[in-house]
Amino acid sequence: MTISPRLRQHAFPLYLSAVAFVAWQVLRLALWLGFKPAGATVGDALLTFVSGIHRDAVTALAATTLLIALTALITTLIMVVVAAVTYLPGFRLWRPLWPVVFRLGILIGCAAGVFLVMSEWFFFDEFESRFNTVAIDYLIYPHEVFTNIWESYPVVWIIAGCAIVGGGIWWAGLRFFPPHWSALTTGERIKTLALWLCGVVAACFTLCNGEVSFSSQRVVNELANNGLASGVRAAWSRNLSYAAFYPVADRAESFRRVRAQLAEPGAEFIAPEAGPAPAQGADGKVDPEADARWLDAARDSLVRRIAGDAARPRLNVCFIIEESLGSEFWGSMGRLRKNGQPDFSLMPEMEALARTEGMLFTRLFADGNRTIRGLEALLSSFPPLPGDSILARDKTVGVESIAQVLKRDGYETLFLYGGYGTFDYIRSYSLSNGWNRLIEQGQIVNPAHITAWGVSDEDLLHRGIEEMRALHVSGKPFLTTFLTVSNHRPFTYPAGRIPEDPNEQTRVNATKYADWALGDFFRRARQEKFWTDTIFVVVGDHGARVYGSQTIPMKSYQVPLLIAGPAVVKEPRRVDVLGCQLDVAPTVLALIGRPWTSVFFGHDLLKPDAAARSLCLMHHNRSIAVYRDDRQIVFGLNKIVEYWSGNPSLGTMQRVHQIDDAFKAIEAAGIAMFQVADELYIHGRYKLPEKLAR
Repeated sequence: MTISPRLRQHAFPLYLSAVAFVAWQVLRLALWLGFKPAGATVGDALLTFVSGIHRDAVTALAATTLLIALTALITTLIMVVVAAVTYLPGFRLWRPLWPVVFRLGILIGCAAGVFLVMSEWFFFDEFESRFNTVAIDYLIYPHEVFTNIWESYPVVWIIAGCAIVGGGIWWAGLRFFPPHWSALTTGERIKTLALWLCGVVAACFTLCNGEVSFSSQRVVNELANNGLASGVRAAWSRNLSYAAFYPVADRAESFRRVRAQLAEPGAEFIAPEAGPAPAQGADGKVDPEADARWLDAARDSLVRRIAGDAARPRLNVCFIIEESLGSEFWGSMGRLRKNGQPDFSLMPEMEALARTEGMLFTRLFADGNRTIRGLEALLSSFPPLPGDSILARDKTVGVESIAQVLKRDGYETLFLYGGYGTFDYIRSYSLSNGWNRLIEQGQIVNPAHITAWGVSDEDLLHRGIEEMRALHVSGKPFLTTFLTVSNHRPFTYPAGRIPEDPNEQTRVNATKYADWALGDFFRRARQEKFWTDTIFVVVGDHGARVYGSQTIPMKSYQVPLLIAGPAVVKEPRRVDVLGCQLDVAPTVLALIGRPWTSVFFGHDLLKPDAAARSLCLMHHNRSIAVYRDDRQIVFGLNKIVEYWSGNPSLGTMQRVHQIDDAFKAIEAAGIAMFQVADELYIHGRYKLPEKLAR
């Protein structure tokens, strides 16, 4: 039986779609067997694979259509350019090359598809998630990421395997389902492409969020998703209109709620509450000048003068932000083996410092799972908005930060980063928001070791000692801010520092080395003259990795905060008050004890009534959340709201559907905090009024 060209023209794209569909189904099965949560039910498995079949089928059709259409377009453009450059008459002489170049493009696409499927396994192993904003963010930094991958995995073998498998798929498609488009007229080809595009668009409209949010366990929902579709969605939603996708309340009421949340003993607001926000005119628009005046008044209503003694000395501040330092590494904070039994600490140096002369905060939660989120929270005390961090946005010049606060009090400010300052916008953020200088990888000579992300922790901290010594000699108080890189895959470090073999490249060994480097730093700092008048702060930028079944798995967000220095810590102390990274800068400034003014969203964790004001804000992928009193409310894309209850430190959070007044109060507070933060940032007002900023 002879099949007409009009029917055969669909065989090749259907073949590629079928291969992609089967590959994703096999991947889902492998991920399910490897990562399904302990509480997953048969119903979860059924819904996971039913939803997955639908999402994989639609994505396979879309990916195949896009691959063929783009390859055909690029091939045609190449042929046109070649014909033009060689000055040969007419395009006809180059037409025989079109199928060759087109098939080469499809071969590259097949190999890339195999690579993406393999990459998903490793990505899920690290983040228990399909491709998300982390994957998109990593694409921006090819040098660091490629070096990391090169040192962590057998890249040559992986690429070779992808090329072989992709080549096999390509060969089978051309051998058994060859494209028969040459027999079609140009008009018929256009009709075919239009038919596929219309079909794909229609299929995409059948997708819905409910397919991947049916379970109360986050990992189950991730397993139901498709990695390529998830990655595309993450890329599309990097710059979101907050009000369009997340719950909001009356503007003036939200500012009033935030003002009440920020009130604390010793804090004086510089302005009264703002009145009602300007109403829309007859044309449905708000007068921009009136709105600007109202926003100024609303912002001023949140600015506080914090009481202090202006006669107290300006203590130096040394901020060490440690890469991936989760509380799970600390024996004193409940480090456990996989069987649930207590495990030995990976941080003996810091544990000893905490026991003998440190102030250890045991219930601090990170505001996100990326360094860029930790920086905005720790240094600017700013809530983690969905979409991009403020470090990656275009209005982050002159925003409030601990460096801005201390510069207004006469401090010198210095930022030291182990990598290059282009990563995570560290250079632009630091130099535009209060830090006088940035020292980065290229300025640290003769390092003992270089990782995929930068110089080793000891190299960075040793350089910091030198800088702090020079700053102390100058006679001016200083803020030094360190951001380390060693405790990160591929987990490399210099030999001879810890007993473990650095060639093993494990997270455990890298954490032990990071602890050794911190211990070495403190031993050296004790010998310096600045030791007695400096506050030392060690805090994790985020946890080691994301794990757990919550939409925002809080247990993996818990990080230690250790404050040391004889100027402020007279005897060792554990602080068990709930807090998040927003609260670190206000707490450190309170320890200095001098008056200061700011619009920070955090509060002092050492005030007697701090527990009553604790409110943790956090972010994961495109979800944000607020937590207090064993209750967590998650705000998802498209104004989805989830309610969770339980102890996050024990990993006992459960989804609930019957909410009480306490849930409603926390939800209202969370909506207000995120909404106000978005308003202040978008309108360039997360800063002091000009008269106070001088």
